[in-house]
Amino acid sequence: MDKKTMEINNVGNNNKSLIHLAISFRKLCIATACLPLVTLLICFVTAYIFQQDDIHETHCRVYNVLPSISAITGVSPQRYLWRVTIALHIGPRLVIATVYHSYYRKILTDLEDLPKKLIGCRLLNLCFWLNIIEIAALCGVTYISNRENYYAHEKIFIMFMVSSLTYMLAAVKLGRLLTPNAQSLHYKQILFTTSIVSTIGLIIFFLKHRLLCHDLAFSWFSLCEYIIASANMGFHVTVIMDFPKEQLIVGYGLPATKVD
Repeated sequence: MDKKTMEINNVGNNNKSLIHLAISFRKLCIATACLPLVTLLICFVTAYIFQQDDIHETHCRVYNVLPSISAITGVSPQRYLWRVTIALHIGPRLVIATVYHSYYRKILTDLEDLPKKLIGCRLLNLCFWLNIIEIAALCGVTYISNRENYYAHEKIFIMFMVSSLTYMLAAVKLGRLLTPNAQSLHYKQILFTTSIVSTIGLIIFFLKHRLLCHDLAFSWFSLCEYIIASANMGFHVTVIMDFPKEQLIVGYGLPATKVD
């Protein structure tokens, strides 16, 4: 039994509490981020080897070498693996969003600068709801594939992109305001910048493909899409820097104080 477990057990014994489960929050966050990344890699490799004709089919039917995320997760059986993965991914994402909201709310409660506190509260609420919208949009683009309903998939994808980028921006601004010295803030700023640049490229190449039907335009669009997805996952995994030692605990009669 390690020191961390002994401390938690002592807290439980001293307060007549019962701990059913204690999970490292850091490990949970890493698993949550790695799950879609590994599944995406599996979908890409298997679809590229066995279903090239299906994943390379485009609107203009021009030469294409790199399929989009929607293409590799929209064919069978990869679509079922991707849907199961996102189902497992969503629950922890909601927990992480709630923990972040509680973490910053505690900082704001102790803040004495009223104007700064007011701005912080607005940014915090904006971050939380944008994060929820992003998660909901992720569900939408996963379970409504472009092969089943292209127009609905396209609109939900746009909602995902907008909510994701605005969430990143709001989270960076909130970090600069309340935790300017946090190590995670540096990485968040880099990943946000990467996402913005890649989104501009995504829009340009999508228009080139859709309107002008240029060869390889869709491949460049897909590359931008993969970069955006990776930056998004990286942005969310920076949570491990803000909560390196915390644990997610399920128990009875636990004290309200945080166990370090």
